[in-house]
Amino acid sequence: MRLTILILFIAVFPAGARDLPAKWEELVASDWDRALEKSGYTCILPMGVLEKHGPHAPLGSDIIHAREWAARAAEIEYAVVFPEFIYGQVYEAMHQPGTFTIPSDLMWSLLQATVDEIARNGFKKILILNGHGGNNHFIRYFIQAQLEKKRDFAVYLHTPPADPEQNRKIMEMRKSDPSYDGHAGERETSTLLYLRPDLVIQDRADDESGKNLARLELTDLYTGIWWYASYPNHYAGEGSAGSRELGKLITDHYVESVVRNLRVIKNDIRTIELQDEFYKRVEKGFRQE
Repeated sequence: MRLTILILFIAVFPAGARDLPAKWEELVASDWDRALEKSGYTCILPMGVLEKHGPHAPLGSDIIHAREWAARAAEIEYAVVFPEFIYGQVYEAMHQPGTFTIPSDLMWSLLQATVDEIARNGFKKILILNGHGGNNHFIRYFIQAQLEKKRDFAVYLHTPPADPEQNRKIMEMRKSDPSYDGHAGERETSTLLYLRPDLVIQDRADDESGKNLARLELTDLYTGIWWYASYPNHYAGEGSAGSRELGKLITDHYVESVVRNLRVIKNDIRTIELQDEFYKRVEKGFRQE
């Protein structure tokens, strides 16, 4: 009987067969081509920063989120996940301990070198999963600037639309005022309580205020000090109201949206076709044939 079971096991799992890791650093070189093919030549780049998250949540909260979204989505829809990129825009938090910043030109160069190197290794589609709100403008400009020179790959940013039904469910579970719930507030604390409860010291969440001080009134104008003017503690909301249940709801829904976009990207041939068309027209210039 045991011999029969062993023979069946060998038949189903032949020598050398193994699950294909999604994490770039866990792959072996001999599986590289297989990973490229299985991923549809798609790589996820989790992105965040190191910064204060209230008095109660870990400095790497944004990285934890992006890493977990990527890992969980890749388990459902396979893609290779690059190690997280921590060199984002977070100058507004330089007055707080633990914040890690680098010069803006170096930040740009590092991100460009990273996507270029990912592409050199065979990937044609790179999906940025951003966990830090302060990166939003920077990443969009970076992606737009990829048209500056001819490239044989495309960079995408995950930007899921608002979901009214999901928002209704969240509102039913909320305990705090949603008007200023943001950085390290109820929602973000909740997702951390779901993903990494061991790192959240929730009983410290009320040690500082996360209320909007609204110290700058500039209607229809934008200036870099806007965030500090409203939230000098680098904390927006009430982390003490967070719950694991709300965190699970938010996280599961977000991962589902990543999976949907992964499937779209893996089947997308049009983006690179249009890029190629664009580059050819740029190279041709305005010469009359």
